[in-house]
Amino acid sequence: QPTAQFYRVALDNDFPYHAYGAQQDNTTVRTATRTTAGGITDKDWYDVGGGESGWIAPDPRDSEIVYAGSYGNLITRQDHRTGQMRNINPWPDNPMGYGADALKYRFQWSFPIVFSPHDPKVLYAGANVLMKTTNEGQSWEPISGDLTRNDKSKQASSGGPITQDNTSVEYYDTIFTVMESPVAKDLIWVGTDDGLVQVTEDGGNNWRKVEKPAGAHEDAYVQRILASQHDAGTVYAAYENHQNGDFKPYLIKSGDSGKTWVNISGNLPERGGVYAIAEDPVNKNLIFAGTEFGLYFSNIGGEKWIKLNLGLPTIMVRDLVIQKQMDDLVIGTFGRSIYVLDDYTPLRDLKPETLTQDVALFAVKDALLYIETRQFGLRGKAFLGESFFTADNPPYGAQFTYYLKDEIKTRKQQRRDAEKEAEKKKAAIVYPSAAELRAEGEEEAPALLLTIADASGRALRTLTGPVTKGIHRVSWNLREPAAELPGPRPADVDDDLFYEEPSGTLVAPGRYSVSLSKRVDGVVTPLVSAREFTVEAEKGEASEEAARKELFEFQQKVARLERAVLSTLASANELNTRIGKIKEAIDATPAMDRKWADAARALEKKNNEILRALRGDVTLARRNENVPVAIVERVETIVNDEGASLQRPPGSDVQAFAIASQEFAAEREKLRTLVEADLKALEQALDTAGAPWTPGR
Repeated sequence: QPTAQFYRVALDNDFPYHAYGAQQDNTTVRTATRTTAGGITDKDWYDVGGGESGWIAPDPRDSEIVYAGSYGNLITRQDHRTGQMRNINPWPDNPMGYGADALKYRFQWSFPIVFSPHDPKVLYAGANVLMKTTNEGQSWEPISGDLTRNDKSKQASSGGPITQDNTSVEYYDTIFTVMESPVAKDLIWVGTDDGLVQVTEDGGNNWRKVEKPAGAHEDAYVQRILASQHDAGTVYAAYENHQNGDFKPYLIKSGDSGKTWVNISGNLPERGGVYAIAEDPVNKNLIFAGTEFGLYFSNIGGEKWIKLNLGLPTIMVRDLVIQKQMDDLVIGTFGRSIYVLDDYTPLRDLKPETLTQDVALFAVKDALLYIETRQFGLRGKAFLGESFFTADNPPYGAQFTYYLKDEIKTRKQQRRDAEKEAEKKKAAIVYPSAAELRAEGEEEAPALLLTIADASGRALRTLTGPVTKGIHRVSWNLREPAAELPGPRPADVDDDLFYEEPSGTLVAPGRYSVSLSKRVDGVVTPLVSAREFTVEAEKGEASEEAARKELFEFQQKVARLERAVLSTLASANELNTRIGKIKEAIDATPAMDRKWADAARALEKKNNEILRALRGDVTLARRNENVPVAIVERVETIVNDEGASLQRPPGSDVQAFAIASQEFAAEREKLRTLVEADLKALEQALDTAGAPWTPGR
């Protein structure tokens, strides 16, 4: 069940990247955020040291080395490759069981551990002072004095005289959040659990205190400090004050290094504090806020907030982190595990005027071309059952995001809307005419079309998307059209692991574009300008241009052969159906010369021989007899082989293609003769004899 409670989330810069977090009443974890297989499984999660309450900091130089904290001033350094882990606590005393006033340093239940964005050897840890190590925790030094209020009256032992509850969740006057500015080295911000913001501009030699900025309560938790990545003077702070019976959001911002502050809580709900902040690295006005009851964003700097709740439950959002390379927003919740908002870039372009347009197509992020593996043999988790956990991967390929101000409605919907409006106005409702009703009944449903073209302008794929109002996202799997149209999906498609929808060949890396149009009454109308994007191949042999070109050209030849073989097989099957009805018609016409019955059976026999060559000897195959390889089988084997690789086609596939092409050419000529000569003569005889109609005649 996705019920984990995460205090903080950290990310690395691997590809695919990993998310890290500490779970209340559980372990810390590192997990993949996507895989090349059928989902994110148990094996993609593992413990990284530390404990249930800690911050986690993967080493920026090597994500296999992870620093993880927990209560009691614990920090571990774990090397996942070797499994070795050692404690590198900033101070040797374990404060569990001590009163906070008896400690040299006070560490919060969830004390911060963060790397410097300027020097990957520098790791900070927050107690009531700020600690620093430059040698992987072998030694630590304080770089500040006490940065809290140090109110001794609030540092007494917790609990009563009989049962005292002294874990570090009860310690007060501690640093709760730390961040060094991404754009200014040695500009470090800290926030405390007793309401202070402190800043140093010289790496800790001198500190400046900020109290009660923008009306924040004097001893509210400073839940999060966020130094802007756009300029050194901009910083955000999130205060949270439920401890004092105050549930209002306090999200504030300074543009002058903390000298003056403004409240940017805007229209955030009055009930529900702010726990997390994130700032877009491209658009400085796009910010996100995690609150007690969900996730919000503003792309006008906080003046107005919009809730992002589609697919996200109403839950406390404790942390927000942006993965810059992927433009993903990773969301740590306290009770519903970790969510990822994949590619949030449309929110960068979303302006108030955008929503007044009839339609908008947002910028398209470049797509990565790779082979999706099947680690369990079949799609998904194959036969491993529901007890085997998997989480969904993000959609494969390119993602297209568009906005419709209004739904594209059918005539019937428009008429009903007009009738409802007339009813509201107490006006007469006119019954539609016969012509109008016919037009409604025969109308083709409106469609929203996304057409993908290559760099030369050749349109190669059209997808359909929802026509309802709002923002929609459609995925393209980077493939050309399949050789055959998809049939009806089985009702139990999720259980039928052997069901595969028809699939075309992967496109070549390069520049592509997508355009948006609508089809109403069969008339296609362009809507907005096309958006360009790039399809990139994964590194390795697939990126060798000559090999990729050879593969692409071979796949195109195979696709042409596959279309021809499948259509010929369908024609041969259809011919047998027609012959069956012809035999019935001959039996129903006693005056007809019996030679035509013999001719029909001879035609059927010849066609069955063609079918055996195309699809195989089904009669013997059902009895597990060895039978020659059929043409369809040979072609589909090549298609499956080439769909599982981005490398040069192997010689065996090239040879199989040559054999299949030669065999198919002969069978196709035989079938053409049967249809154009033998069948035509037979049907003319039926017409002459006045036989009942038959399919195709």
